[in-house]
Amino acid sequence: MRGYSVHMSTAPLALPPNFNPATHMLSKTTEYGVFHESRQAARLAAQLVANGAPEDLALATPILEAVLRCQELDPCDPHRGNFYWMREDQVVEDLNAVEFVLEALIPLLMRHGDRLPVALRKRLLDSIRLGLAEISRLDVLVAYTNITALDILNSALGGELLGDAAIAQRGYDKLVRWLDYTNQSGHPLEYNSPTYSAVTLRALHQLASHTRDDATRSRARAFAARLALSYALHIHTGAGRLAGPHGRAYHPTIVGETPPELETLRSWIADGVVPPWVADALDARPDRFQVTETAERSRGLAFSTFQTPTFALGVASQNFHGQSNHCLAHFARPGAARPGVFYTRYLLDDKWFGDSYHATDRTKSRNLLDEGDFFGVQDENRAIGVYTCATLRQCHSAKAALIWTERSQVDEIWVGDRRISTLPAEAQPGELIVIASGELLMAVRPLTVSALGRETLMLLVERDGDLVLELYNYRGDDKRFWELNWPGAFFQGRPICAFYLELAARDEYADAASFAHTVLAGEWTDKLDPPFTYPGAGERLYTAAYRRDGRKLGLSIDAMQWRLRRRWNAQGELGFPMLESPMAAQSATGWVAVGDARVEAGRGPVWLFASPTAGRWVAGYTGPTPIDLTLDTPQGRVQVWQMGAGVVVWNNGQLDVEAVGNLQLQQIMT
Repeated sequence: MRGYSVHMSTAPLALPPNFNPATHMLSKTTEYGVFHESRQAARLAAQLVANGAPEDLALATPILEAVLRCQELDPCDPHRGNFYWMREDQVVEDLNAVEFVLEALIPLLMRHGDRLPVALRKRLLDSIRLGLAEISRLDVLVAYTNITALDILNSALGGELLGDAAIAQRGYDKLVRWLDYTNQSGHPLEYNSPTYSAVTLRALHQLASHTRDDATRSRARAFAARLALSYALHIHTGAGRLAGPHGRAYHPTIVGETPPELETLRSWIADGVVPPWVADALDARPDRFQVTETAERSRGLAFSTFQTPTFALGVASQNFHGQSNHCLAHFARPGAARPGVFYTRYLLDDKWFGDSYHATDRTKSRNLLDEGDFFGVQDENRAIGVYTCATLRQCHSAKAALIWTERSQVDEIWVGDRRISTLPAEAQPGELIVIASGELLMAVRPLTVSALGRETLMLLVERDGDLVLELYNYRGDDKRFWELNWPGAFFQGRPICAFYLELAARDEYADAASFAHTVLAGEWTDKLDPPFTYPGAGERLYTAAYRRDGRKLGLSIDAMQWRLRRRWNAQGELGFPMLESPMAAQSATGWVAVGDARVEAGRGPVWLFASPTAGRWVAGYTGPTPIDLTLDTPQGRVQVWQMGAGVVVWNNGQLDVEAVGNLQLQQIMT
């Protein structure tokens, strides 16, 4: 075993209030009964053993035994070695359980295994070996970001703990595969997630802190630096939240019921989970800036975020997951307990919170899954979103829902020239809707909303305290939609549900009317080609665009195959940059510049972060083979030869370089 700190506390750890002494696990009570998560028990045991007081160590033993009883041991079960998510489960259903349990058990044994009874330690090692065999069989796709990170962590450290070089090598190799996959786009597929970015960054930190493999340590730190940079660039410092769009998120995080991500990031910086220079991306930034990244180039999945001190708006080029926030805004509401949030969903059958259930928790869902397919385009504070129903089975309603949290914090609602004081209120096609809340003005203009029935309402309502604009493709009796079946004899394309958004700080305009007048002075394009019955070939294009004051944005979609054909702004066609912002950029070519600094290498991907006011510049490389890298800054130049995956930090003339390989470097001061 590796040597770790032997510090042991004399004071026992305070137990969580939901600790159940009858089961030696943490309990959760729902309308379905009392349940106990195996991963939470494993984490509690790890905390107790780390604290090390005699009472803690005595309690950790039955807790660990309770965790072991949650492992599937039947040799006939295809998921032998995995764990039941809940003590009450009879079969392995959530395949990720083994990752979360071993994430706690492996570091526990690496750091403090000698604090446990010998027999229990042996049982845990046997359990870990079985779990790692299951992880190897599952071999999760590297596109599943947070579980891939845990696979790598558990395999690399678990193999080292067990003295099994083959298991450890599998973890080392999978990190290389994950990097290779991500290098094709710039950002991992599970992009900008408030929840899962934390899982990923903690896993990389654990790996870098404890692996015995030098190359793996450098790769993990280089990758963590790149992901931490992205996370910091998306923090809206005014609201303290991780600005959208989000690849995946849970509702309490979306509406600000969880601690602000700004606090989380600052704690990571203080604890060394992410590098200290990441703070520059929070503290030295322009008042107005846009960040654009690509999460999956082959799918055409890019995401952009525009920030001002008042608000942040984020839009994805297309949908990724039912838990995604494809179009999301945060904005300041002085005096309110939480910042304002605007987000969108496509919903069938008027679903709302509590209408569906999450099988893993057995609790009423606090998530409102998006049931639509989405395309979007953004130009700073302006955006166009286009929804269609992902699958339209028999239903009684289908609509896009544009949601503002806390109706009580909305000061003004305007539909055309009518101020709305009573809900519900109906809007007519072509009318501009303006919402004033806190320090934000937001304009919404519904565009094409395809009619699938007699009622295609545009309705402002209040739902569970939130303000919602509902754009109905269909409302009526339950029915099946023969005309939407493909292959089918009547198919003429997917229904459209489109809208234009514009955000502004409230102090930029005299009132809501002047803001509306300015927005209406622009020119919209909103065109759907004539229908034809689809024979399996041909396109029916839908185009939405807006132009004003020399700025423009637009997108074009094939409604037959539901493919994004084009996106553009005033500068031309929008591509899929790895990372593009005023403070940081990434390139696959081996050349990248930010301000007066640049990086040159024979090939990419290379990235550069610039903080001139702090006198810091950071260059990174995550490729598989060594490069010769030159970083030019206003303070001087550094050349690094035969640099594998790693990071170069120029801090006011002081250099910190960590990378794979036997490095040679030369520094020249200006």
